[in-house]
Amino acid sequence: MSFRTEQLAALVAIVDHGTFDAAARRLSVTPSAISQRIRALESQLGQVVLVRTTPVRTTPAGAVVLRLARQQQLLEREAVAELAAGDGPTLDLPVAVNADSLATWFVGVLAECAAWDDVVLRLEVEDQDHSAALLRTGAVLGAVTSDPVAVQGCAVERLGVMRYLPVATPALARRHTSGRGPDWAAMPVVRFNAKDELQDRLLAAHGVTGSGRTHVVPSSEGFLAAVRAGLGWGVVPEAQLGDDLRTGRLVRLDARDRVDVPLYWQCWRLRSAHLDRITAAVRAAAATLRR
Repeated sequence: MSFRTEQLAALVAIVDHGTFDAAARRLSVTPSAISQRIRALESQLGQVVLVRTTPVRTTPAGAVVLRLARQQQLLEREAVAELAAGDGPTLDLPVAVNADSLATWFVGVLAECAAWDDVVLRLEVEDQDHSAALLRTGAVLGAVTSDPVAVQGCAVERLGVMRYLPVATPALARRHTSGRGPDWAAMPVVRFNAKDELQDRLLAAHGVTGSGRTHVVPSSEGFLAAVRAGLGWGVVPEAQLGDDLRTGRLVRLDARDRVDVPLYWQCWRLRSAHLDRITAAVRAAAATLRR
């Protein structure tokens, strides 16, 4: 089975821009032409590739074809850039990374990419427990993830461990201390979003299935600011705390408690200079993680 280039380009444009009409404008063709290309692709496969919602999303079969389409585009653009002797098109590098990594060690990747004139870095911020799904759908070519099992068609390597510490302001800790330590069930807690399970892991280790008031702050920097303001306790990346523990701005709720999250880099298994370059940048920046 072979795929027509214009069909793959239509699929990518629809997914990236959300609708058939927007894809048509992007490719400078009519919406009818876009529809015909997708219908022909689905007829050839014998499977539906797109769910016609707003925005459009891929079916499982569509995700496989989308990944192929993006890989083909990457290799084609690399070839054009090489033939143009440095005067070729700018390449998109879509990468998934969790917010806490982006606020800490991944800054080293950004600094490295700043010197690449031929690349546009497009980051998708996603929880490390869920970022591998973006690889499966073809939305990104690489992802920082906590999943050690390689997505089909991807290579995986261990980066290190991101350590989180349960902290709070001294005043909050004093108000919610029982005779044997923190009153985990009563103390208000800060959560990043609905996918954030780090606080729950710590509570479970203390035999607590529920907690006090739960505040949601979906920003890595905002999360730390909320904890510093005394809104609630939270598990914060050790690398993000700076001198907060030394100065007493924050205190550890239990000196023995921590949450260690192993991180991995997964990317498409392709012979691509740009993939090799972003992988090397991630590997170098991750040297600051715990081993």
